[in-house]
Amino acid sequence: MEPFSIKKRLKSFTYAGKGIKSFVCREHNVWIHLSIALLTIMAGFFFEIHRIEWIAIIICIGVVIAAEAFNTAIERLVNLTSPEWNPIAGEVKDIAAGAVLICAVAAAIVGLVIFIPYI
Repeated sequence: MEPFSIKKRLKSFTYAGKGIKSFVCREHNVWIHLSIALLTIMAGFFFEIHRIEWIAIIICIGVVIAAEAFNTAIERLVNLTSPEWNPIAGEVKDIAAGAVLICAVAAAIVGLVIFIPYI
């Protein structure tokens, strides 16, 4: 099996970039997450949080945004494969949305643990 050429490897980044652009341009919820992330980053600079706290914040932001992206991908796939109402399709979409909520609540708790001592 021939290894991927550099051109093919770079092409995969192009596809990923298209996916991120589509996600950010079409999904309202990602704008909410990005706005909260920006406020959190600004608070981090304002309170001069420590390096390990920055690491926790960056991981939380990444996890929440990635969870929202997975949720969006799952919703679009379910809509494609089950265009008519189906209770199982609805349950799949609800579970994916619930996963985003779990990540967002965990990130909020991490934020509280980090920022409350500074207030």
